Amino acid sequence: MRSDTLMAPIELRIPQPLLERVLAMPRLQKQITAITFDAFLCLASVAISYYLRLGSWIYPADAQALSYLLAVTLALPLFAIFGLYRAIFRHVGAAGIASVVQACAVYGAAYATLFTFIGIETIPRTVGLIQPIIFCALLVGLRALAGYTLGVFHGRPRAGQRRRALIYGAGGAGRQLAAALANSPEMQVVGFVDDDTSFHGHVVNGKPVYPGDRLAALIEQLDIADLLLAIPSASRRRRNEIIEGLLGTSAALHTLPGVTDLARGRVTINDLRELDIEDLLWRDPVPPNGLLLGRNVAGKRVLVTGAGGSIGSELCRQILNLGPSALILVDSSEYNLYAIEAELEQRRRVSGSSVRVTAILASIGDTERMERVLKTWRPETIYHAAAYKHVPLVEHNPGEGVRNNTFGTLTMARAAIDAGVGDFVLISTDKAVRPTNVMGASKRVAELVLQALAAQVRRGSGTKFSMVRFGNVLGSSGSVVPLFRRQIRAGGPVTVTHAEMTRYFMTIPEAAQLVIQAGAMAQGGEVFVLDMGEPVKILELARRMIELSGLTVRDRANPDGDIEIAEVGLRPGEKLYEELLIGDNPEPTIHSRIMKANEAMVPFSRLEEHLDKIQAALDAHDPVRLREELHRLVPEYVPSQAPTTQVPADARIAG
Repeated sequence: MRSDTLMAPIELRIPQPLLERVLAMPRLQKQITAITFDAFLCLASVAISYYLRLGSWIYPADAQALSYLLAVTLALPLFAIFGLYRAIFRHVGAAGIASVVQACAVYGAAYATLFTFIGIETIPRTVGLIQPIIFCALLVGLRALAGYTLGVFHGRPRAGQRRRALIYGAGGAGRQLAAALANSPEMQVVGFVDDDTSFHGHVVNGKPVYPGDRLAALIEQLDIADLLLAIPSASRRRRNEIIEGLLGTSAALHTLPGVTDLARGRVTINDLRELDIEDLLWRDPVPPNGLLLGRNVAGKRVLVTGAGGSIGSELCRQILNLGPSALILVDSSEYNLYAIEAELEQRRRVSGSSVRVTAILASIGDTERMERVLKTWRPETIYHAAAYKHVPLVEHNPGEGVRNNTFGTLTMARAAIDAGVGDFVLISTDKAVRPTNVMGASKRVAELVLQALAAQVRRGSGTKFSMVRFGNVLGSSGSVVPLFRRQIRAGGPVTVTHAEMTRYFMTIPEAAQLVIQAGAMAQGGEVFVLDMGEPVKILELARRMIELSGLTVRDRANPDGDIEIAEVGLRPGEKLYEELLIGDNPEPTIHSRIMKANEAMVPFSRLEEHLDKIQAALDAHDPVRLREELHRLVPEYVPSQAPTTQVPADARIAG
């Protein structure tokens, strides 16, 4: 039996109808009641101080009656000035008690001045010192008792009804989080864990501090259901070390945002969030190069296509922070465009930015519309993030994927040249490398289009085209992380396509910053590749997310586990391993996380012939011929499975 179970607090039993009547009283009546109680305690504390000084109870007479009258006359107005009668007793906390003590200190100084330092005959001088101390103790006790009693009745849960939690980090963020959780209906903080040995063996906010190397044992001994990471300044590597120590325990892990996000002020319970996969990435992000970030953005007119998507919206946020003269948002999704425009307008108002944000509802495949947009707004930099990227959907609708990803890029690139755009950056994908699906092949052809146009432009002067290629971003519409989280909440199973599947992962903000910096290094025609770190095995990711939710994996070794991991097989167009380079000779750049690939290109005169044949296949609605033409242009494109050609006689072929 744990020692804390032997020391359970004694609960005061107060008749429920009485508490109901107290809580239902009008506000003014509650204030009058509080003033009456304070006046009674004030008089009682004077009587007690006489008893302690003289050794017997006395009836106040003459000057002694003055000590009673002045006590009440001084105390009640002072307490009103300090706002003690505006406080709600059932929500009283450390701040409320501190206000009582401050008011008593001012009162005590005035009372002691009159009866101790100045002095009045027949009144013992020590009464002026003893009475304020007793009065303060009675006031604090009354408010603490009222706060506890009314708080419990009004819905504050008992300790045994809450999940027991440890906070990792006894610093400022941890202490503030503990204070925010003091009245939580869900969690009861039972202690802190910290790596700093100076905290060990001490008590912080009334809770003991334990060493970090005892974490796994503490979770078992103290019956901990939740571990709250309150170490916002810790490196990602240190977070991973803590996470490794948690694997196999029964505690669910929650974390606070980074120190930058918390700079706005006080930590609250709302800052707690579930562990994101970005917390499992071993490498820490490299600080951005300010010169590269601002080179193609600061003070310029910038246009982002696909502005409402995962990468496009984050690009817009980053660009707004860099102070362009105008930011033009282009998207074909009305809702996505509305959402990002509203968010940017809110950010702009809060920051006081004068950047003009314009939302344009349009498809990049509409040549006339895009030419008009670019000639009207005259952007100096374009980030082309618009794309269909969901592999199985594009595999079943190959024509739409090629129209949007390949010919939409060609439309934007030609319009950019005609409008005199200075820099054009294509957001590409690792699926363009030796593609096994139409989505990847269509993006590789888009890269070839820009490479060929860059070679033409280089002979004169004009738009600088570049491409930035990277893998999966965390939290995007196609990310497995939100899918796994939903499946875990539903009780499973968590579905993975193949036990050996691996993917590269990067956070959306980091990817967007690197895209902007890579584009600033372009001279024309470069294919930049982002360093994504080590690939992550999807099966291991699923297992970690289950265990860090405080659950166990159900498998042959543990048939009584909580969540099953089910293998459902590869989807159309998927491959087990993604790559970032076609060749093996990347060149370093001035940024440690950005490489430059040396990829083969096709002259535009020959490329145009292939594009005409691909367009003819699109016009004929022939997906088989379309895939054949993609393979002729991109020999590395090897479909993972044969396309379906059998359709009902009265149906049109998709795409």
